[in-house]
Amino acid sequence: MKNEEEVLKQILDFASNEDGVRAVILNGSRLNINAPNDIMQDYDVVFFIKELEDMSYKTDQSWIKQFGNLVILQQNNFNDGSYIFLMQFKDGLRIDLCFKAIERLNVVAKEDSLSKILLDKDSIADKIPEPSDRIYFVKKPTEKEWDAVINNLWWIQTYVAKGIWRDELPYVKYMYDVIFMDGIRELLSWQIGLHHDWQVNVGKCGKWFNCLLNKELYDEFISIYSGIDYYDIWQKLFKAGELIRKIGTEISDVLGYKYPMEYDINVSEFIRKIKVLPNEAQSFDD
Repeated sequence: MKNEEEVLKQILDFASNEDGVRAVILNGSRLNINAPNDIMQDYDVVFFIKELEDMSYKTDQSWIKQFGNLVILQQNNFNDGSYIFLMQFKDGLRIDLCFKAIERLNVVAKEDSLSKILLDKDSIADKIPEPSDRIYFVKKPTEKEWDAVINNLWWIQTYVAKGIWRDELPYVKYMYDVIFMDGIRELLSWQIGLHHDWQVNVGKCGKWFNCLLNKELYDEFISIYSGIDYYDIWQKLFKAGELIRKIGTEISDVLGYKYPMEYDINVSEFIRKIKVLPNEAQSFDD
């Protein structure tokens, strides 16, 4: 597997020899000093070209071979006409190479704080700050954002409970694993942000929680992931409610926002009633 210096040289050699490519930017985790540095890190690269309408890179993809032998390729297009090649190579190298219009150079360079200009053939790039992950810091929620997330965390529990009662496992798993757990990750991100003065990046989907939460809280968090057994899902759902209550009241107290204890109590009672409701019941009084 090629080292970083070799890969970047290969990318820049290619760009330098392509007259249509006028500038190159590197962004992403390879510029983040706080991100783990390992063999799984990919290269997020943007080529800025003169003629975005030129489809030659898409119609003739033979140029990709010079970077290695592919495991799989995904090519996606964006509404502004730009496009990207997601390339996983057999030697472990991963390059996400995006093609954008040269007119977008300075805008794109300033959009992502993890950006570094590697090539500027026409010397048109503005000076940009040294790369940092500041744009990815957890943002303090507004009261409206707080209300929406904490309300949804209790609301979604009724969907999970009803889905279990109806024996609709795919629906239950989607509501729990995707919608519900996304909300809990948001809540934990705020808790981490609170304890780091909102100067912290938790990584995509909270992937760095294990480094930022204390072991007890992290273990509590991962313990609420559920399987496919309904009994297990019920237990994890109740345990998740306890976690929401603990973290939610802490955050609300510090930020001065209201924690919806009435919803907490009502929903907890409601889903416990559903848990013991017979499958053949015709009303909640059965």
